[in-house]
Amino acid sequence: MRYPQGGGLTAQRREVRERLRMAAAERFALGQDNTLIAKDLRVHVRSLQRWRKAWSEGGEAALVSKGPTSLPMLSDELFAKLEAELDKGPEAHGFPDQTWTLARIKTVIGRRFHKSYTPQGVAALLHRHGWSHQSPARRAVERDEHAVTVGKGDLAARGRTRAALSAWLVFEDEAGFTMTPPTSRTWSRRGHTPIARVRGRSRQHLSIAALTCYKPGERPRLIYRPAPARQPDGRKGFAWYHYRDLLTAAHHQLGGPIVLIWDNLNTHVCSAMKKFIAEHDWLTVYQLPAYSPDLNPTEGIWSLVRRALANIAFADLAHLEHAIRQRLRIIQHQPALIPLCQSGVSHPVSPG
Repeated sequence: MRYPQGGGLTAQRREVRERLRMAAAERFALGQDNTLIAKDLRVHVRSLQRWRKAWSEGGEAALVSKGPTSLPMLSDELFAKLEAELDKGPEAHGFPDQTWTLARIKTVIGRRFHKSYTPQGVAALLHRHGWSHQSPARRAVERDEHAVTVGKGDLAARGRTRAALSAWLVFEDEAGFTMTPPTSRTWSRRGHTPIARVRGRSRQHLSIAALTCYKPGERPRLIYRPAPARQPDGRKGFAWYHYRDLLTAAHHQLGGPIVLIWDNLNTHVCSAMKKFIAEHDWLTVYQLPAYSPDLNPTEGIWSLVRRALANIAFADLAHLEHAIRQRLRIIQHQPALIPLCQSGVSHPVSPG
């Protein structure tokens, strides 16, 4: 930021600016023209004119930095205390939700330090200390952060189990897609909100289960299966035997043991599935902590697919399935995309 202290540069920028002035002074002594110096040093000609005038009156000493023109009302020590207050969350300061706004931070500064800032001043203060305006990640209220922290540590142990068994580390997850697609940003004239036409009446949806598979020395794999339209028992989603068939097919395709990590869905922990797992020594299963999708890299696959489906008006369910399969095939044929979906997942897929 150019003027973070109400009219002055930061210490680093002042140092850079002083070096430019000293380089210009050397060129002044050689009698070079302001336009040529400005072009070489990439500064404005008017700045060179001011510097030359100061140099002619006081020499190089007149070009030495005189320090900041003003000091911020909150020093670095006080801002560290402000950060501690902000880390407590808005609700701890009596605000009704979990959103920090400039007006609310201004209020906290007034209450805690008895200093008056404008919202623009608060924004400059935050930017100077590495804060930015962001969209928050959502987390379930029921989520047990301690269990998730322990789960992240356990993933490393499961990586060692995979290495000991020379197995594939496989993550499983399901997703549902509806005929109403997600919306995405698009360009439009200012003042004219663009409209994306979608089919709003259809309640049809498609469920897909996917496996992301990792093993050192092997290219990552993506294996998926859509759920049948309707089961004999009336079920529309996946039954336990669909997961059984998917895992069996993955075992044959991967050609080795599998260390499977998935969530606590009822079909994952039912007695029939537990019996299937116990009967097959090539399959080792671990459960993820509840409400922890950030530990599952397969969630990233769904983000890539949904991004490709944005703003599409699907004609029917077959059109939706074709679009999803097409995107998943693209990911399968570009295996370098699969490891990118591990962002935020703290487990190693390499040996050790």
